[in-house]
Amino acid sequence: MGNDGGSIPDRRDLVKNKKKAEQADKANQTRAVWFFCALSKRPLQEPIVSCALGKLYNKDAIIEHLLDKTAYGDAAKICGHIRSLKDIKVLKLTQISPPPPPDSSADVAKFVCPLTFKEMNGGQPFVYILTCGCVFSQSGLRTVLGSSPSNGNTAADEQLEVCPQCATKFSRSSDIFMINPPLEEEERMYAAMELRRSLEPVKKSKKRKAGADAVADEVGTKKKKASPEGHSPSPAPGSNPKISAASRSLAQSLAVEEAKRKAGMSDAVKSLYRDKNDAPRKETFMTMGTFTRYA
Repeated sequence: MGNDGGSIPDRRDLVKNKKKAEQADKANQTRAVWFFCALSKRPLQEPIVSCALGKLYNKDAIIEHLLDKTAYGDAAKICGHIRSLKDIKVLKLTQISPPPPPDSSADVAKFVCPLTFKEMNGGQPFVYILTCGCVFSQSGLRTVLGSSPSNGNTAADEQLEVCPQCATKFSRSSDIFMINPPLEEEERMYAAMELRRSLEPVKKSKKRKAGADAVADEVGTKKKKASPEGHSPSPAPGSNPKISAASRSLAQSLAVEEAKRKAGMSDAVKSLYRDKNDAPRKETFMTMGTFTRYA
């Protein structure tokens, strides 16, 4: 096309440029993480909980996930670090005044900071305190607590702060968690979570406990069986004098009956039998393996 007397093609008409990668709408991303449950994708409704990574969940969704790991297909990616209800914290949120009507859209902020009254809609960073679950804006909490002392104290010597809402003590360095943090802060929080879990004491398994109990029972049984010094052992059943006398009398009666039976035999019949003390005799072809095998 072109060069036909009416049009001159340009480079942009002949060369197709590479399409720009589609970028997610930041407004929709902010709306999704601040107004909807990270697991069930349903609107946030109290009780609302948060994990060590600062994500927001409906508590009923977390319970459903813990009871059935297959309830949500992407649960392992979203909240695989949640092992039990001990890994989440119920948040104490301050309702906006006046509260929005029930039929309002999910994009309307329902909670505010009790210190600065800023809406919890993603425009300002918010934090929660692990010991009590109270939620504040980051700037408001910093204003109330003031600047942290920089005298080089360690975590053991750190002075605990007091929650401005419920007066619960907490550590400024380890008990303040950011809600819906940026990617870099989330990676730092994940590393801190792994460090805390590595310092937890190892729980003894039920199998090891059962094995220890079995060994203790076996040792106790051996101690009971061991008789003290000077104690005569109980007589064995075979050494009972009454049983020994009865067996001897029975053997004597059988011997007498055998002697009477042999006394009534003829010489020809007696020749077929021999005692154990008799000298061995040579068997003939007629008697080999017949009568003598029973004698």
